Amino acid sequence: MIVFENLTKVYGTITAVDNLNFEIGKGEFFGLLGPNGAGKTTTIRMLNTLTAPTSGSILIDGRKMDRNVTEVKAKIGVVSQHLNLEGEMTAWQNLELHGFLYGLKKDIRRKRIEELLEFTGLSDRAKEMVRTFSGGMKRKLMIARALMHEPEILLMDEPTVGLDPAVRRKMWDLMKGLNKNGLTVVLTTHYIEEAEILCSRVGLMNSGKLIELDTPQKLIKKNGEFVLEYFENGETRSRFFNTRQEAIDSAAGMDGSVNIRPANLEDTFIKLTNRKVEN
Repeated sequence: MIVFENLTKVYGTITAVDNLNFEIGKGEFFGLLGPNGAGKTTTIRMLNTLTAPTSGSILIDGRKMDRNVTEVKAKIGVVSQHLNLEGEMTAWQNLELHGFLYGLKKDIRRKRIEELLEFTGLSDRAKEMVRTFSGGMKRKLMIARALMHEPEILLMDEPTVGLDPAVRRKMWDLMKGLNKNGLTVVLTTHYIEEAEILCSRVGLMNSGKLIELDTPQKLIKKNGEFVLEYFENGETRSRFFNTRQEAIDSAAGMDGSVNIRPANLEDTFIKLTNRKVEN
């Protein structure tokens, strides 16, 4: 459904996105994972036509994406990293305004607003000013707003940034239900658990480049499914093994404390780039 062809974005001497080539299938929950500055948000901005590529292109259903293809842009809903709701308007009014701007008729707008407030658990706060909402409630409302015009693609750029762990997990439950009816979701995140739990495939980005692309499970298996951690020469080191027993056997001859645990995506990322995903 979405095809990136040699997509590149350069700001002066900095290459923010470097020659991306991959595809995202219809109905897929796809994640871009990487540290801050990896190029995730710039990629999303190009996909949403907010930033023009320096070179290369993006195709949606075979049509090249640019700022003049209104019918293609109408297929996209966006949940930005930064809160951009109207604080002096109610939740209902925020959704009403968005539906109006997309040309939805009044009866359709009302039906969609009711459905989306119910879906996000905000029905009882519909008439309250958004400035009084918590961070989690504002994120939910941003998702509802992005879904108002029934897009085929939902772009979510760090949608849970700044939320406490309990609220973040509630947001995950909400996000899990988003593509049940064929909605394609593109998520950027630097939270490891978020990508592992939600995404059917993950692209690992670093310094503007796509360095790996596969399912979370297959990416983890590339290094080994178990990690042996030990302290040596003033730093924590890691060894990877296919089975827990192999890790136990290796630890048997070591001095000092060791830790054996299941591997995760961050282990894969660090091994590939020597950088932490969470900054």
